[in-house]
Amino acid sequence: MYNILNSQELDSLKQKEPQRFQYVPEGGFYLNLKNLELAPAEGLDMARMQNLARILRGLAFSAIQGVKSGHPGGSSSKVEQILTLVLSGVLAFDPMQERHAGRDRMVWSAGHCTPLFHAILALIYESLRRQGTEIDKEKLGAVMPGCLARFRHCNGPSGHVESHYALADVSTGSSGHGFSAALGLATLQKSCGLPCKVFVMAGDAETEEGISYEARNTINTLGMDNLIVSLDFNNFGIDGPITEVIGSPYISHWWGMGWNVVEVDGHNFTELFYAYQKAAQGFGNARPTVVICHTIKGKHYGKYENTPASHGAPAPQPEYIEIMKKLGFEIPGVEGDIQKDIDVVTSQITPEDVSYMIQRLELAKKKIKSEDELKKTMEKALAGRPIADYKSIKRPETLPPELVFKEGEKTPTRNATEAFFRWLMGKNAFFYIGSGDLAKSILTSKAEDVYGIISKINPLGRGIRFGIAEQNMAMMSTSLTLDILPGGFRPMSVFASYGVFTSIMSNSVRMALINNYFDPAAKGFFIMLAAHDGPETAEDGPTHHGMFWMSLFNAYPGIKVYKPMDANDTIEMLFYALERGEPVAFSVMRPPTPVLVRGPSTGSGQAYSVPPAREAINGAYVYKPFSNNGKPKKILAVCGGQVMANILEILPELEDNLDIKIIAVTSPELFEELRARDRQKANSILSDEERQYVVALHNGWPGFLHPFVLPGDYEKRVIGISEYLKSGPAAEVYQLAGFDAKSLKEKILKTI
Repeated sequence: MYNILNSQELDSLKQKEPQRFQYVPEGGFYLNLKNLELAPAEGLDMARMQNLARILRGLAFSAIQGVKSGHPGGSSSKVEQILTLVLSGVLAFDPMQERHAGRDRMVWSAGHCTPLFHAILALIYESLRRQGTEIDKEKLGAVMPGCLARFRHCNGPSGHVESHYALADVSTGSSGHGFSAALGLATLQKSCGLPCKVFVMAGDAETEEGISYEARNTINTLGMDNLIVSLDFNNFGIDGPITEVIGSPYISHWWGMGWNVVEVDGHNFTELFYAYQKAAQGFGNARPTVVICHTIKGKHYGKYENTPASHGAPAPQPEYIEIMKKLGFEIPGVEGDIQKDIDVVTSQITPEDVSYMIQRLELAKKKIKSEDELKKTMEKALAGRPIADYKSIKRPETLPPELVFKEGEKTPTRNATEAFFRWLMGKNAFFYIGSGDLAKSILTSKAEDVYGIISKINPLGRGIRFGIAEQNMAMMSTSLTLDILPGGFRPMSVFASYGVFTSIMSNSVRMALINNYFDPAAKGFFIMLAAHDGPETAEDGPTHHGMFWMSLFNAYPGIKVYKPMDANDTIEMLFYALERGEPVAFSVMRPPTPVLVRGPSTGSGQAYSVPPAREAINGAYVYKPFSNNGKPKKILAVCGGQVMANILEILPELEDNLDIKIIAVTSPELFEELRARDRQKANSILSDEERQYVVALHNGWPGFLHPFVLPGDYEKRVIGISEYLKSGPAAEVYQLAGFDAKSLKEKILKTI
């Protein structure tokens, strides 16, 4: 018996059973190539490579100086990495078919390194031009040396990487998000049986970002051995050494998560060549690989070299001139005329450099398989599945029974999405779905189970087990939709969490929407499922009440919030989302909600017809018209199924005093679109003259329904929830919020 609080007994135990005090982490394959005597790399002309590296730095530094803005530090430390990757024969890439389906994908997770990014493009396309190739900049996403004079200016080369350029498959800039974006692309390729690899240019400080942990974990767990990270380990972020933030050994953040790790001198072409070649071959263990490149931040950038100051601080003009002269460029250095400096740099691209560049780019091109061959490979891997994407899915004239919900019964709208996504999975080979450790609550499991969860033993699955990692879930799921598969097929994704947690995912969604905006040819379609909307998770308390989440996504261009009234609305709005192909934040409820009765109805002795659920796609529809009973008019614009149920409960009492018209609101943004597209149709639902009668009711953020009332009437005529509630049964919480039937009646009758 040992008392391990006693240091002597602890020492005794250590001597007798040393294995109790030893731990060997289960990493992947480890290989250190630093300062190893290596055979010359076949095909690498060191004199040419050194000169091309010098040219790249000259172009990058000139671009920065022209606008006196940019990131010299990380750009300069990555020069040898990107040059080796492009010219080593590892990367499958054709600059004249920069979006070929058979190319390897490239993600600049270090999205700020655009001086280098645009410089390598300028070097590639200038070499092709000098060889006699005609360059269509817009078509190819090309950059020419002359473009660099407009770096970081409107309509010039961008300040952060955007995917409409060649050699970039995702728009990046938010630190750490590139790992998750690369995971999405790698998952898509591998889960379709395709051989393409995904390369990531990354910085060491990105490891500090929480999303990068989530991504590194999932990349290995899913077995994405087609993903290779070139990690620029220059030891500095913006503010100082990364050791001020990361106190544990840096390699542990990769090795400890099961990655293969190769360490190299990041300025040594030979070491880089062997590292990339071996990473591309793989280590036979179904693990991803990181090449940790030990580099000098701001290499050759004068006094800023090897300091955090080089990260984003352009050198003063005299120092810039001296830096360029030390690189061998006798520039004029006239402020305001950077083009002459760029001309000096490009004048030193020799015919031998051009010939070498063309020769090596031909190797990269030869690695690309034909699209027909890749399509056959994909069809073979996915044999037995319908080779169709979401664009081919049309609403059947007669809906299948599983997508029709009985009127008058109570059905949670989450049951409707469950049925729809299970149905869709059987119709679409390129549909991916998962949730943030909430599949049993949000009901995504049935769709996930059709082809199973993606894993090392089931790489062709379509369900994704994200775990509690909302940022990575959103970035990965949105990014995989940004790619185009052989045959032109487009993937779609659904990723789900509680509405209240969608704020955690907002930046990832924002990044995807930016990508869609700047690269419309690769516009992705995804549905963010915001479950348990409103105060419906009542007992959980304010930490889980999803009442204000839509305010973020209402503001983002390129995505709309859909909030169907009942289960049948839900099905119709999902079909409409497929038809539009525009990203959607889709609200679903947990509690059973009455399925509205459609068709002929009566109210106050007047017959009318409740429109079919398909009308939900207009963003609003008239559930009940005015009775024309001679009483004061009131229009209730109602959003939320439970709110509608409460209104219908008190409708007879309201009509004792008022002439009530009820509008079911399913998406204010869709209704605003209808007003712009078909004013007559919109006026039949709610005319401008009728807005004076509107009282809007939403069991959440009041601003969601502001479009339905007149400006200046928001406080008087929008009944919403503007404060945090308390934990309790749903009925109690609704009463606390003033959204029970009795409270709503009192509020409606008090409105002017």
